[in-house]
Amino acid sequence: MIELPQFNEPPRERADAARNREKILVAAGQLVSEAGIEAVSMEDVARAACVGTGTLYRRFGDRAGLAFALLDEQTRDFQNALIAGPPPLGPGVPAAERLEAFGAGYMELLERHSALMVAATPSGREPEGPHSLFTTHLAILLADAAPHLDARFTAETLLASLAPAHYLRMRTGLGYSLEQMVDGWSAVVQSPTRR
Repeated sequence: MIELPQFNEPPRERADAARNREKILVAAGQLVSEAGIEAVSMEDVARAACVGTGTLYRRFGDRAGLAFALLDEQTRDFQNALIAGPPPLGPGVPAAERLEAFGAGYMELLERHSALMVAATPSGREPEGPHSLFTTHLAILLADAAPHLDARFTAETLLASLAPAHYLRMRTGLGYSLEQMVDGWSAVVQSPTRR
């Protein structure tokens, strides 16, 4: 009997490719934490990781792809907390409370990684990865907490107010504190969710 290949599993990564990926992400993460994403070039990362620039470009495509991979590593805990973490970020409390907790938690993420998020979604590209998860999460909570609203539209609008470039503008350009930002988010989401 001939065994047919399984197509539902992603191809396995070669051991050397996995090692290179890890070396690249560690080197890039260190460079970004020291100098900021704006000051780090693909050549800097290749040199620090001791890989060729061709390897780096084949693996990540461009600087935005590398930033996205770094961001994925940095945001995984937040994503997991939304799905199965303790309340109020995770399940177990009313949707309105989870909406407030999402804003506070996401802004904490933005405090640490907004520049990386901007680099991972350059202009002209649709937001990738976590954006879809976050929009869906907000839409589900809004459908429960404020069924009179268009949940998808409201979720997209709320998330747009937390776009990384906009967040940086609010914090550094307009001088809002993190506390003011969190309070503002709470006021915005409380209004339509009051019964």
